Amino acid sequence: MTPAAPRPRRSFFAYASALLGLLSLLAVLCFHFPQLLTSKEFRVVYTEVFARHLLLVGLVAAFVLGTLAILRDRNKRVATIGVGAATLAVLLGGSNVQFDAIGQTPYSLGLDWFVISLFFSALVFVPLEHYLGKRRISPLRPGWRTDVAYFFMSHVLVQFILILVTASTSTIAGLAAFPGLKTAIQSLPVWAQFLIAVLIADLAQALLHRAYHNIPWLWRFHAVHHSSREMDWLAGSRIHFVEIVLTRSAVLLPLLILGFSTPAVNAYVILVGLQAVLAHANLGIRFGWLEYVLVLPRYHHWHHARQYEYIDVNYAIHLPLVDMLMGTFKLPREGDAWPAEYGVMKLETVPRGIVEQHLMPFRGGRTYDDHVA
Repeated sequence: MTPAAPRPRRSFFAYASALLGLLSLLAVLCFHFPQLLTSKEFRVVYTEVFARHLLLVGLVAAFVLGTLAILRDRNKRVATIGVGAATLAVLLGGSNVQFDAIGQTPYSLGLDWFVISLFFSALVFVPLEHYLGKRRISPLRPGWRTDVAYFFMSHVLVQFILILVTASTSTIAGLAAFPGLKTAIQSLPVWAQFLIAVLIADLAQALLHRAYHNIPWLWRFHAVHHSSREMDWLAGSRIHFVEIVLTRSAVLLPLLILGFSTPAVNAYVILVGLQAVLAHANLGIRFGWLEYVLVLPRYHHWHHARQYEYIDVNYAIHLPLVDMLMGTFKLPREGDAWPAEYGVMKLETVPRGIVEQHLMPFRGGRTYDDHVA
């Protein structure tokens, strides 16, 4: 029997070119249709000059990396996608693309938020995980396409998610009036409001998080997040749309009721984005005592462990103190102890692909583990 030929190694240059070329093309489309494809909330964060310079870097890198991959005869089809997408972006105007004044529309997509966030997240975490990773995991590990699709969904639909969250919390927040408490909180400096907001939001989210694991119909949605068999910076994006709305509503509600200032809430939102990526990242750094103060990769990885003794612990997102208060704190004292395996206990209960995973909770006739020992 003739042994199977070894699979050709994937070229980092080719896939990097494809990513940058496609992101550059999406960025050019954002310039052409800013009122439809960009989020007005996110446009205030960056300038036009910054966006043009970033686009230019992406175009040049896509051409250079794609050409090198083609010349080396490595993943030429993938590299051609990158070079082709970058070429089309140049033909559509490139970094010199012009656009008219941005008009007003009832709704818009956060395509700019997706492009910039994915670019910088990959730029930071792909090298970090390569050199400091606990495991040797390729950025193109099984399931990466699914997780990129989740990353796309949560960023591009950011305005619609905000609308749903605001609609679900504003009425309740309006009914709950605590003028004295609001005045006391708003009299505090922003840094103090931020610290209090982190604690309150983490308590609210941890309680809901534990409910996800203990109430079967909620677990159906949360099982999607725990279906990742590998943990890296992108794995944290795998969250069912219903869970995104429920979780963000549960976190935003107490902050609205208590009247935290906008700068404090915005600072908290930034922390959520950073820590969500960091907690799932494949980083084998030993943080020592800091692991008992902040939720860091090893702490949250044990929450994702496919081990019965760890399926009802470590619900906090920011502060291990919250789990200590709830009685759900558990972390091996050995700094080099990491889970051997990740995923739900019954692997067959969660299908593959973002579409099937979104339909899964609404389909009957399937036996779900409730992820509680």
